[in-house]
Amino acid sequence: MVKAEAAESPEGRIDRYNPTEIEARWQARWESDGLYRTNDDDPRPPYYVLTMYPYPSGDLHTGHWYAETPPDTKARYLRMRGYNVLFPYGFDAFGLPAENAAIRNNVHPFKWTIANIDRMRQQAKRMGTMFDWSREVITCLPEYYRWNQWFFLQFLKKGLAYRQKSAVDWCPSCNTTLAREQVIGDDRHCERCGTPVIKRDLEQWFFRTTAYAEEMLNFDGLEWPERVKTMQTNWIGRSEGANITFKSDSGDEIKVFTTRPDTIFGVTFMVLAPEHPLVEKLTAPERRLEVEAYVETARRATEIERTATDKTKTGIFTGAYCINPYSGDRVPVYVGDYVLATYGTGAVMGVPAHDERDFDFAQKYGIPIPVVISSPDWDGGPAREPYVGAGKMVNSGQFDGLANEEGKAAVVAFGTERGFAEKMVTYRLRDWLVSRQRYWGTPIPIIYCPTCGTVPVPENDLPVLLPEDAEFLPTGESPLKFNEGFLKVKCPQCGGDAERETDTMDTFVDSSWYQYRYLSPHFSEGPFDTSKTQWLPVAQYTGGIEHATMHLMYFRFFTKAMRDLGLLDFGEPVIRLFNQGIILGPDGEKMSKSRGNVVNPDDHVSRVGADTFRCYLMFIGPWSEGGPYRPEGIEGISRWLNRVWHLALEPFTSRSVDEDATRELARWRHRTVRSVTDDLDNFRFNTMLARLMEFTNQLVRTREAGNVASATWDDCVNTLLLMIAPAAPHIAEEVWSRLGKPYSIHEQSWPEWDEALASSETFTLVVQVNGKLRDRIDVPVEIDEATARELAMSSPRVQPFVEGHEVDRVLFVPRRLVNIVVR
Repeated sequence: MVKAEAAESPEGRIDRYNPTEIEARWQARWESDGLYRTNDDDPRPPYYVLTMYPYPSGDLHTGHWYAETPPDTKARYLRMRGYNVLFPYGFDAFGLPAENAAIRNNVHPFKWTIANIDRMRQQAKRMGTMFDWSREVITCLPEYYRWNQWFFLQFLKKGLAYRQKSAVDWCPSCNTTLAREQVIGDDRHCERCGTPVIKRDLEQWFFRTTAYAEEMLNFDGLEWPERVKTMQTNWIGRSEGANITFKSDSGDEIKVFTTRPDTIFGVTFMVLAPEHPLVEKLTAPERRLEVEAYVETARRATEIERTATDKTKTGIFTGAYCINPYSGDRVPVYVGDYVLATYGTGAVMGVPAHDERDFDFAQKYGIPIPVVISSPDWDGGPAREPYVGAGKMVNSGQFDGLANEEGKAAVVAFGTERGFAEKMVTYRLRDWLVSRQRYWGTPIPIIYCPTCGTVPVPENDLPVLLPEDAEFLPTGESPLKFNEGFLKVKCPQCGGDAERETDTMDTFVDSSWYQYRYLSPHFSEGPFDTSKTQWLPVAQYTGGIEHATMHLMYFRFFTKAMRDLGLLDFGEPVIRLFNQGIILGPDGEKMSKSRGNVVNPDDHVSRVGADTFRCYLMFIGPWSEGGPYRPEGIEGISRWLNRVWHLALEPFTSRSVDEDATRELARWRHRTVRSVTDDLDNFRFNTMLARLMEFTNQLVRTREAGNVASATWDDCVNTLLLMIAPAAPHIAEEVWSRLGKPYSIHEQSWPEWDEALASSETFTLVVQVNGKLRDRIDVPVEIDEATARELAMSSPRVQPFVEGHEVDRVLFVPRRLVNIVVR
């Protein structure tokens, strides 16, 4: 029986539930005690839970709470299940917003960023999370970005980093390159000055992600959403085919990659990407002005715009021709905006009879459309529409009559023997452009010497520090280009005057290996302490689906590269991945400052408490789907937690013990533990809370009846608190303490359940005699009519109303009642 004294105030009354007071007190206690500081030497099995870290924008808004509260709940639960849980946190602190703030507000990005981090750290603590703050990572600190530079140098040695020319968005007015976020509007203009953006080729640094393209198609052993696997597979875009070399009239070679070598005799035109190096060389003098104008327009469009399926394909004739090496036909060479220099060879062969895009292009420009693969209903005439199915090769010289699938290999073999074809596997995936012409990022550790050329910074000279005296220009140009103290340096090889690389690294580099730095955030002998690999790989990762083909691809690339550097003995960063949905604003749209629909959680926390807001966010719907924010739903959660408070702390008096009622409450307890456990194992936080509410309601009904054993009541209340603890950590800790239980509830074991009791699904069978209630009997849901009649007739409470009477009939309503009609 619960002792009332443990729950009463000095005046003998139960204190009102005051979340603001108890939450602040317990947060301070947990931090002071180091309750959530993870011990690497703990003998319990390790379990690494990781949630994607935020950008320090200045406020931890509702979207952050929605992303971080459920994994915190899961981490707390796993700890109670007997695991030594690592649940760290940090800040993705480099990036363009800080640099824009520096220009706009005349404040250094470091000062702006650290001030935001200080505020967001306190907000995260107010959530009541179990983050291990002793492992905090801040990527803009030299102790972190030093290792970005170290990785760059290792990749360079291994051939995974290289430099080459690449097109960038360039503002001719600001005289600077622009990030994709700085190019706005349908007409693609500079966000600073409104000038139309152009493309410009610059020497830039790349990481060779394509080195792992084939391996990244293998997801064996990964418990990742099928949607992510499909998105990555499509992004990598593996294609089997052949490279075929066409020669122009001038003798220049044009290589094309095709997956349809069986259609080679149907080639009637060639299309080069606007960026292809041969465009300028091949264009006839009389066509030059038109071609140059077309190229300039094309290069101002994004790749997405250029390749959109609903966009009309355009092109312009260069005046040049090339020779089909199989047929000997002379085919015209065009430039087309739908061809990308970064995919394949930057040139495509046009086979209009067997490709929808080529068909439209040929019709538009009056190009012949010969059939070379016969459809089942082909009448021998010209193609009236493109046919992309299987068939026999026709109009294809010595290959006529071959099934086209068989013809693919034959065509490639023929060309290989003669030196103008080569079997190839290509990928849509491109190498990762890591150069950024900005200040607020990791400096690339390269020196350019007029004598020695490109020279890596010696490892013992790392980190290459960002200068503190950066001067941010209104044009947005990187201050590194004009900072003499940073730019001018002595060559480490010859000692002569040299200059540093002024590009900084893409901020995705920071987030590609941060999970390893959490193991030892202040380790100075390497990127992480390799003696702590018991935590690896990460057991559970959570974050948004929008990162499937950017962050998660780079994430995998880095781990594979680290394995090949000898730092790891595995090739995948995380075992399990769960993608949450997006919480929408009250207007049903994605929360954003520009829409004005961002909900600040601070006001709600001050009014109803962090536990209420945590549970509300998990209750609005399946976490995987997200949903709209509806503030009216918060009150229901608040009422529930108030019920739990009074239910647990007000004394329970057992006025009489009904064994059936006691057994039924025990069954409720075991069924709820089993169901809540299953929900938490599978990220079903909304149904977990629904089950806890149902169990709370059952306990309220039991309190009113007062007919169960006190020991059973106490066990059920304690079990309820233990199950609530991961989701609502403060109220669970407070009530547990008031009941005189050992500190801390978060150090207790998760409740067990009896499978037999949990599996015994029952219902209450109502027994009537002549329509009047005479008994209630708990029976299995699968009970048959004969057994139900037997139980009803033999009930001691029913027999007095049946004895001495003739039974006229017995009515049985499945899962409801038995009505005995007597005369």
